[in-house]
Amino acid sequence: MSSKSTTEDRVSALCINEALTDDELRSILARFDNDKDKETFGLVCKRWLRLQSTERKKLSARAGPHLLRKMADRFTRLVELDLAQSASRSFYPGVTDSDLAVIANGFRCLRILNLHNCKGITDVGMKAIGDGLSLLQSLDVSYCRKLTDKGLSAIAKGCCDLRILHLTGCRFVTDTILEALSENCHNLEELGLQGCTSITDNGLINLASGCRKIKFLDINRCSNASDVGVTSICRASSFSLKTLKLLDCYKIGDETILSLAKFCENLETLIIGGCRDVSNDAIKFLATACRNNLRNLRMDWCLNISDSSLSCILSQCRNLEALDIGCCEEVTDTAFHHISSEEPGLSLKILKASNCPKITVVGIGILASKCSYLEYLDVRSCPHITKAGLDEAGFRFPDNCKINFNGSISEPAVLL
Repeated sequence: MSSKSTTEDRVSALCINEALTDDELRSILARFDNDKDKETFGLVCKRWLRLQSTERKKLSARAGPHLLRKMADRFTRLVELDLAQSASRSFYPGVTDSDLAVIANGFRCLRILNLHNCKGITDVGMKAIGDGLSLLQSLDVSYCRKLTDKGLSAIAKGCCDLRILHLTGCRFVTDTILEALSENCHNLEELGLQGCTSITDNGLINLASGCRKIKFLDINRCSNASDVGVTSICRASSFSLKTLKLLDCYKIGDETILSLAKFCENLETLIIGGCRDVSNDAIKFLATACRNNLRNLRMDWCLNISDSSLSCILSQCRNLEALDIGCCEEVTDTAFHHISSEEPGLSLKILKASNCPKITVVGIGILASKCSYLEYLDVRSCPHITKAGLDEAGFRFPDNCKINFNGSISEPAVLL
């Protein structure tokens, strides 16, 4: 028998599990792009299943301490765990403090934890997470209504590398948690406090003193926040702040807008719907200062807004993609007439102009001619804008543009 045939026989008899080390198999697994292929990898044999399990980084599951213990033993390097519950499809008893104790002890590599709408958890569970998951960087406990400053402060003290924290709907949260974040979490970038009505300017000032890298701040419906607190954030996070949400913060006025214009030229998203004291002039300053980066602007119910400020926005902010001017009753077609035909087209994809009684099909037609990317147009309760009127005028909209005349079309979520 020749040496060549002997070598071929040895190769054919060689099992891949004998030829490849664990590290080499992990290298192969890392080359798969999607989860389905990774799951298929684990079906080859028990060894490959074990390797696939230990390399898994992300998992969505329902709760239960026995199941979680098994998952902790199997998925030893898990980075992201999603236990969020749907408000419309919750299950009993849902996530409990016992589950959080298992997570804290079993998933030591965890960096992202989603507990959105897990209404059963309390400060006891939060303390366990704070004590056990020192590597945690992102936590969402929105609508976990039993939580207070006590449990969340334990998170701030134990998870000093926290970057993202969402507390929307946590009604017992006060300025105390902002002080704890300021003292311990200096890398915080994203904070959601929507509906936390006990937050005041003192808390925001404390937050600004220690957290100077804020990129995203949502204080929608935090009615006790005013210019004093928000401007402190603008100054402290001037280079990083990209998203600021102030919906229905009725104490917010020109001081905040002018502060944004002065310090935060990188701002991309601003929500000031319901901030009725904001003036035309302040909006003009903002449009000029943030003209290169502003992408999304919501200013419905800002009753001082008129043609001069809107035309400034449209002429200056050429990268603007979403705009809400609903209930700005002083806006007329004149705002659109000021768009120069010599300038390049607008980037606008979403325009919400409901309840603007002085806008007609003429103004909308001018805008349509400059917005080749328009995807959604809301003209509900605009008495001079009807489907028949637009058809009769012969204005052409982009093929994929949806026009909402009566509320029958679902609204995009970008300006919420």
